[in-house]
Amino acid sequence: MDIPLYLARLHYDEPVKPDVQTLHGLQLAHMLHVPFENLDIGLKRPIHLAEESLWNKIIVQNRGGFCYELNGMFAWLLKQIGFKVTYLNARVYNREGNPGIDFDHLALLVLIPDEPGRWLVDVGFGDSFNEPLRFEEQGEQVQGLRSYRLEQTPEEYIVWQKDYAGVWERQYCFDLQPRNFPVDYEAGCLYHQTSPQSSFTRGSIISLATPEGRITLEESRLIITGNGRRSEHAIENKVEYYALLKQYFDITLSKEQT
Repeated sequence: MDIPLYLARLHYDEPVKPDVQTLHGLQLAHMLHVPFENLDIGLKRPIHLAEESLWNKIIVQNRGGFCYELNGMFAWLLKQIGFKVTYLNARVYNREGNPGIDFDHLALLVLIPDEPGRWLVDVGFGDSFNEPLRFEEQGEQVQGLRSYRLEQTPEEYIVWQKDYAGVWERQYCFDLQPRNFPVDYEAGCLYHQTSPQSSFTRGSIISLATPEGRITLEESRLIITGNGRRSEHAIENKVEYYALLKQYFDITLSKEQT
């Protein structure tokens, strides 16, 4: 891996070593500069999880991806730096409060050499925690205007988010059994590319954290959240959509992709 090139993609110019400061700084930089997006699914372009494919898309092409791509790539970087990384099987809660399929989501357990404690790391969920969550902290972990907490049950852990209105919601659950990437996640990746039951096949979305909140572009609207306030802008046509894609995410889809 060309670590300096990856760090340039993240606009990260601090020294890197396997410590707490680097782990927090890298996740935040990733959230601010590499978007969560499923554009390839809408374009009927297959997503591959091999390291070479991830590198070409995210680093060379300046694109984003969804959980398997983003966390798969980030885990590779963290291991190259010297962190110990475990791939986790996570399931996302739907609107009815039910968790999804096995390997619905990829999250990461990270250990720092010669230091106690475990960290939940995730750059591939979209609108969630921008910096790692500490397992040993049982209460709220405040990040900006929102908070997070990890609930431990007899079978698993649950990630909770307190939104801008102060309401707690479950985001996803996971167990700590080590998994193999990419082989264990390939079926889930294919499911989310092809199944009508997956939210990813129902419409394109691209989203990026900002220092004040988040910018999200869907096929018919632009959503901007800043300091807890949300605004929406209806998109008139494809020309405007592609202009916004370039303006906010610096992505230009080629004619072959569109």
